[in-house]
Amino acid sequence: MRILVANVNTTESITHSIVGQARSLAAPGTEIVGITPRFGADSCEGNFESYLSAIAVMDAVTRYSEPFDAVVQAGYGEHGRGGLQELLDVPVVDITEAAASTAMFLGHKYSVVTTLDRTVTLIEDRLKLAGLDARCSSVRASGMAVLELEGETERAMEAIIAQAILAVSQDKAEVIVLGCGGMAGLSEQISQRVGVPVVDGVASAVAIAESLVRMRLSTSKVRTYAAPRSKTVKGWPLNFLDVADSLLPIG
Repeated sequence: MRILVANVNTTESITHSIVGQARSLAAPGTEIVGITPRFGADSCEGNFESYLSAIAVMDAVTRYSEPFDAVVQAGYGEHGRGGLQELLDVPVVDITEAAASTAMFLGHKYSVVTTLDRTVTLIEDRLKLAGLDARCSSVRASGMAVLELEGETERAMEAIIAQAILAVSQDKAEVIVLGCGGMAGLSEQISQRVGVPVVDGVASAVAIAESLVRMRLSTSKVRTYAAPRSKTVKGWPLNFLDVADSLLPIG
């Protein structure tokens, strides 16, 4: 199978990191293809950047011309996953939902450790909308910006570990979820230091996407995620409605 892993920002090095993590954990025979949006912000840490990212990711995925079997949206928070589900007839798995749902198999309560404090409420809202908030003990900010995760890896690691320890000791979390696609690949090291399971959203999403493809399951199209209605759309980077029919079915 072929899975597209879509970065939600325009930083190519983050795409490479996410793809590397996805490939290291994908099953034999699964091809991972990384996609970087051609426009948008170099990191997504607020509402404006997230809404811009939603358009950019839809643009990037609909421009991919080869067949594929699933999409992993590799951004923690709200980046327009529902739009992709309307446009595509293959599974679309968001790392936010994938990580949280995976964590609930591993412990009674989980906590998310993310980047900047301004993203905390966005993640809380996203988990609540997805119905995954009841078993979330807390969402904690490491204070590290997305781009600092690459440039200052050791300092970022220590900041994440510090918040994870507090989540376990003070918030009674039994599982830690890494709340940023840029944290891909850090779960094992953090788990060793904190002493609880640490869930990587990219790894979880790839595993879930593979399972859905193998079970021949995809998004229901009867109501909420039915294909977009035909209408005039002005000024968009790509007329998604024109390409929707050509994308159904894929894989």
